[in-house]
Amino acid sequence: MVTGSGPHTDKAQGLASALRRFPTHAAQIHTLIERNESFRGMCEDLACVERALLSVDELPEIIRAARRVEFVQMADSLAAEIERALGQIKVSARKLFE
Repeated sequence: MVTGSGPHTDKAQGLASALRRFPTHAAQIHTLIERNESFRGMCEDLACVERALLSVDELPEIIRAARRVEFVQMADSLAAEIERALGQIKVSARKLFE
């Protein structure tokens, strides 16, 4: 479980979450997380949602299933945004060399 929080911890957790989802894009993720505040925020949000998903079983049974669905949808939506950002980097890089 997370033992601390702060800008460096949040960034590291966001980086880890993005790398788990997109391991083949490690170089782009490392670059973007350092240079792009919006991208870093998406990754940090993904890490936060993943932590919430891990703790969903601790919620009261009456809301557990609904929260699990909500957290999975949020994680998938953030992952799709991150994937789009990574795709834009590829397109931009290709245009530089055309």
